[in-house]
Amino acid sequence: MATGPPPPPTADLFHTRFEIECEFVSCLANPYYLQYLAAEKYFDDPRFVRYLRYLLYWREPPYLQYLSWPGPTLRHLELLQTAAFRQAIISPEVVARMEREDIQAAFRWQQQP
Repeated sequence: MATGPPPPPTADLFHTRFEIECEFVSCLANPYYLQYLAAEKYFDDPRFVRYLRYLLYWREPPYLQYLSWPGPTLRHLELLQTAAFRQAIISPEVVARMEREDIQAAFRWQQQP
């Protein structure tokens, strides 16, 4: 039976599952890590693809606040929901373009008043 997302940590309790999922989702901000997952055929496993869908709960405010790089993390998590992107990310050109776009977005964000 599927369970919902773990509760956010409280001041006196830190949930191991929460910590592991937060760390993994944070890694998705790195396009080179996505390329590694594609090269290792993780995206070919339907269970892993379902896990990526499950992780969409990180878009919600109680969880979003724990992400160091919410912009690229959530953007990449959204892109990973499509089979076309999961196939394309193996390409060094796609990885380089994503890296460039992420850097440009961060620069624009820092320039905002």
